[in-house]
Parts: sequence; C-alpha cells; structure tokens
Amino acid sequence: MKKYFSIYSYTLVLLFFTSNLFAQTPSTSLELQGKQTLKGISSERLERIDQMLDQTLSANQVPGLVALIVKDGKIVYHEAKGLADVPSGTKMAKDQIFRIASQSKAITSSAVMMLWEEGKFKLDDPISKYIPEFANPQILSGFRYGDSSYSTKPSPREITIRHLLTHTSGLGYGMIDGNEQMKMIYQKAGIVDLFTTEPVKIADNIKKLAKLPLHHEPGSKYTYSLGLDVMGYFVEIISGMPFDEFLQTRIFDPIGMKNTGFYLNEAQGKKLVTIHRKIDNQWESFPVTFYNPDYPKTGAKTFFSGGAGLSSTAEDYAKFLQMYLNGGVYNGTRLLSPSTITAIMSNQVGDLLGNGGKDYGLAFGLVDENGVAQGGIGSLGTFDWGGYFNTQYFADPVTNTIGILMKQTQGGTGDESAWKFRQMVFSAIE
Repeated sequence: MKKYFSIYSYTLVLLFFTSNLFAQTPSTSLELQGKQTLKGISSERLERIDQMLDQTLSANQVPGLVALIVKDGKIVYHEAKGLADVPSGTKMAKDQIFRIASQSKAITSSAVMMLWEEGKFKLDDPISKYIPEFANPQILSGFRYGDSSYSTKPSPREITIRHLLTHTSGLGYGMIDGNEQMKMIYQKAGIVDLFTTEPVKIADNIKKLAKLPLHHEPGSKYTYSLGLDVMGYFVEIISGMPFDEFLQTRIFDPIGMKNTGFYLNEAQGKKLVTIHRKIDNQWESFPVTFYNPDYPKTGAKTFFSGGAGLSSTAEDYAKFLQMYLNGGVYNGTRLLSPSTITAIMSNQVGDLLGNGGKDYGLAFGLVDENGVAQGGIGSLGTFDWGGYFNTQYFADPVTNTIGILMKQTQGGTGDESAWKFRQMVFSAIE
C-alpha cells in the first residue's frame, strides 16, 4: 500500500514541478532579497532562527557556522557566525569554504545523469559492461577474524548503474561501514574510502574495490556505500575526461560555483574552515587520524572521490540546489531536462528504507508521506542530504525553499542546531 500511495503522491509533486516551477523564469542567479520586500516567508520568524543560531554558539555547541535560506530563487537569510578557526581567532565569513563530504554525492549523480541524457548508457546496464573488474560479483559468506580471510558465494545478479546510484549495490564503505568484517576486508585490501593526501587515483582504487565481496545481493537492501566513488570513475570512462575536469567544465563553471572543487588553490585554501572537536568544553583543531584534515589543500591532490571529496560554500551549493528547483536550469544554462528531474526525484528503492519518513531517488533522500506527517522536515518530495563534518541541506519543491547549514565539527558537541534549523525554516514559510 505504501509503495502504491507513494507513487501517486510523488506524481502530484512532480506535476507541480512541471506545471508551476518550470513556468517561472529560472535562468536568473540567486539574489539577495531585502527584508522590507520579503514575500512568502516571515521576517519575524527568520529573526527567531537567527536567535536560535546565536544561542547555539553561546551554548558552545559549535565554534562557528554559516546559514543560508533561499525562497523563490532569492536569498532571504545569509549569515556567518562565530569562528572559522578557534586557535587563531579567525572570524567566520559568508564565503567560507567547507568540506562537504557526502554532499558530493548529489553532484556526482547529476554528472552521471547528464551523460545518461546523451544516450551513453542505460541505468540498468551492469557496471561490468564499463568496468570489467566488477564481473561475477561475490557475496561475503564467511569471515575469520584472526587473519581477515573470508569466503564468498556467487551473487545471483550483477551490480547495475542504478544500484550504485541508490546504495543498493551491496558495496561497503570501509572506515565508516557498519559491519566490522567489511571494515577489516577493505582495510586489508588498501581501499581508500574517504579523504587522502596520498597519490591515489580513483581508477586504481575502484579496480581493487571491484574484487571485494558484497554485503548482499545487489538490489535486495539499502547499504550506504562507495557506489558514488565508482560512479566518479564511471564518469571518467564514459566522458573520456578526468572526473574533476568534467565537474568543472560541465557543472561548476556553467552555473557559477566558483569555490567548489576537490582541491583548493592558495587563496581558496585560506578560506577553508578548520575542523574542530571539543575537549573539556574547549574547541581545538581536529588532529590527523585516518585522514589529514588539510586534505583539500595539501598532499598529492590526485584522488577525486565522487562520494566525499568536494569542498564548497553555502552559496555555491545553493546554486546547485536551485538548478534542481528550476527544473534543471540555472543562470541560462540547462544541465538536466525536466523528465530527468522527474526520474531523479522518484522513489528508486521501494520499501528498502522502511517507514521512517524518507525514500531515496537517484541523487537525494526524499521526504515521503510519513515524513510529511511527522512534521518539520518539509513538503512531500523535499530532497536532502548532509556531510560527515556536519553540513546539511534541504530543498522543498512545493514551497520553493532551500536551507543550508554549514559547520565543521567532529565528535560529540551537544549540537542541536541541525533539526532546529530545518524545523524552524519550514515554520517560517507563509
């Protein structure tokens, strides 16, 4: 019943996209709307959000943040608060650059779908058609903790491109995988799953990954994975371009994302926010652990992780999201067609996420009927995701609203601003 109702309800939302949002003039850039001319959102309730964020800092829950709200293509709130670097006392600025980690995934998925529009492949093609190392996948069936050796059984089906886009491929996620056995297997194989300063290239990494066992049969479960890293390499194969170059020339440059990329130049590096952790209620720079926090501006700069590697600003990412709200076009440049947006915003995983209020499309998490009923997370079809260092975004196609909250922290901080920000943004819409 949920699946049938979901399809019907999503159809209504997508009809709203095509009949309402596309009828607007979506080619203009984001503009700052004056407080005295605000339409569709309460200035008093925006002030309430501002006060909540101030309280978050005064309670020492975060050292600094940047928040951005866009309504109907216009910036209605954009504030920087606190410090970008506590040891030096550097104040946060609106154009500060943040490691967006898993917010990279939607950008990678968009690149894949741009190539799909060119007729380069079908979504249900086996990935082994393009990356032969993925042929004859195996599923983990036994594990020995003493030496990390394991046994496998053949998978009854191959991994498809759709599986990789939707985290249903059965691949794992190494250091952040929920299965200790898969963590050990990936570590022993030398898989680079997140951030590195070493001279690693995605082709070498993905070819090693392809030989490792799967959690489960592709398409049978939702398991957060390195699927979008595979897709980054896939983009290189299909386009004949390095992945970073494809994103720069086909997405970032056309829509004006001037401070988004895998690696930063010297000027951009000075804008990179420090990752902080709280020790004895004091903020300090996060140390080198299994990764170097300075990875966006130091090291070999050769690893283009489609799942976690990008850095960006709040305003840059808002341009990307506004492109989706505009039906695939921004600043006079069309990246995706309306029909492709419809596919991307459709539930692609059935009931695999359960009834927790979210479904998953080809690039984003999607608020479903249960999510609407819970309240505070947006209208039906609101799309969202977040990042490892506590960045978040959401975009509501019904109210044409974007919310972005950028922070850079690790470990427990007592921070509750994420859920408060989202709930209060939707409560401010009139």
